[in-house]
Amino acid sequence: MSETIHVVPARGSASQRLKPGQSVKVINTSGTQVVDCWAFAFADTREFMSMEHTRVEIERVSPAVGDHLYTNRRRPILTLTEDSSPGVHDTTLAACDIYRYWRLGADGYHRNCTDNLAESMRAERLPLPATPCPLNLWENAPVRPDRTQSIAPPVCAPGDHVVLRAELDLVVVFSACPQDMAPTNGPEGVPHDAHFIVL
Repeated sequence: MSETIHVVPARGSASQRLKPGQSVKVINTSGTQVVDCWAFAFADTREFMSMEHTRVEIERVSPAVGDHLYTNRRRPILTLTEDSSPGVHDTTLAACDIYRYWRLGADGYHRNCTDNLAESMRAERLPLPATPCPLNLWENAPVRPDRTQSIAPPVCAPGDHVVLRAELDLVVVFSACPQDMAPTNGPEGVPHDAHFIVL
């Protein structure tokens, strides 16, 4: 029986309910697409995956294979069990929003990860208590020796993937970042579809 491949549409989002022990494989099909990732406890969405709490618990700024990702109540919610890419992911940058694009010079409305999250949670009929800082899969945002930070193109290859295992009953949301005004999604700045498979 073949596995169902789900699409995270370019500039859009997708969600998935996961039970404890289930895993999801997230695929960077183009090799240049950043995917914002959030997870919320299904029983109470006021408990959610928190990058601030995760960094404290894992004592690093980007998760490695075997690391748990923690909630704002300091419970493991996801575990990174596989990563075929070089492992460059970001936990420091807020989800893009309309205000970010206006500051970059956008005229009128621009698709953004903050609104993508809200749309997916509405589709799931779940309350969204806040917009947490996402796990920015494949986002390359290095901190320089002088402590400044830059945004550079992803360093992964087409087809690279990560596997995340659920530790709680949760809903996960993925947003194929719409950023086309910075090199977030490669030097061409063109968003692409990403894909995921529930294993």
